[in-house]
Amino acid sequence: MRFRHSRGSRRPRGRAVTALLSARRKKKKAKEKAQIVEQIVSSKKQEEEKKRGLDKRTPAQVAYEKMQEKRQMERILKKASKTHKQRVEDFNRHLDTLTEHYDIPKVSWTK
Repeated sequence: MRFRHSRGSRRPRGRAVTALLSARRKKKKAKEKAQIVEQIVSSKKQEEEKKRGLDKRTPAQVAYEKMQEKRQMERILKKASKTHKQRVEDFNRHLDTLTEHYDIPKVSWTK
């Protein structure tokens, strides 16, 4: 004897049904991908708008900051060109040129 379930329908099986289900999955994945791409594009647009909105500097200010960066890079390159030994030798030559007035006096009371 065979009993039928009265609750809910049975899931039909077959090639047509599996093709229909896979098509639904593909559509769902395509929608998700489209949403992700849309979010990325919108976030990039928002970042660009923020950059434009935040940059309220005058052309003179922009030029000033560019020159400051350029001078800073020149200073860094100048300092990096000398070795430690060369810097110490230059410093010693500088100290030799100073008068004795700048020498550190003895602090010892006993000697």
